[in-house]
Amino acid sequence: MSLNLFTSGSRGSFLGPRPPAAVEAMARQLRGLDRDLFRQLLKVVVSALQGEDCREATRRLVDSSPLSEAQLGAVVAGMYALLREALRLPASALKPDAFREDLQQLQVPDEFVTDFANVVFGGRRPDLDGLARERGARLPTVADFRWRVDVAISTSSLARSLQPSILMQLKLSDGKAHRFEVPVAKFQELRYNVALILKEMNDLEKRCILKIQD
Repeated sequence: MSLNLFTSGSRGSFLGPRPPAAVEAMARQLRGLDRDLFRQLLKVVVSALQGEDCREATRRLVDSSPLSEAQLGAVVAGMYALLREALRLPASALKPDAFREDLQQLQVPDEFVTDFANVVFGGRRPDLDGLARERGARLPTVADFRWRVDVAISTSSLARSLQPSILMQLKLSDGKAHRFEVPVAKFQELRYNVALILKEMNDLEKRCILKIQD
């Protein structure tokens, strides 16, 4: 039976509206699993998140475990998916109580919830965050931005004749430059939408502050 993860109130799960299939499969395998074996598997998964080669350690666990290779694979894959989703969020965005509640919704045994929480919120978190930043994809940033208003005096289109437009040039950190023209009407639409987003972000921040104070 598939488990849908819905938490009480308006708060969403860090796993999304529906947990990944690998996490659901792992949760089923954890029921009745020996805690010592669980911790060995968790150690292997954390090492993998740190970029280490864990094939030999995994093979030893397969050879010594009472579980089948398929069962161990399901547990390891689910652990990896769960921790990857939790560590993807900034530490300030995921609270320990919410994390525990989400795992309890999946019926993960309490002792295993504690071990997961120790990884996500414990002393290893800064190192895991640093490695994620080093390995993560990085997009170029804006190094320089220039703009000017231009009026087309001579053009093949009568509709554009004497109509102002905004010429923009972006220079990125990778050395590439992009030039584009924006009609004034589209620029005003962009300005309005940006202002609307900023207002919504500000309103959301105020609601979060009020909730904490309550």
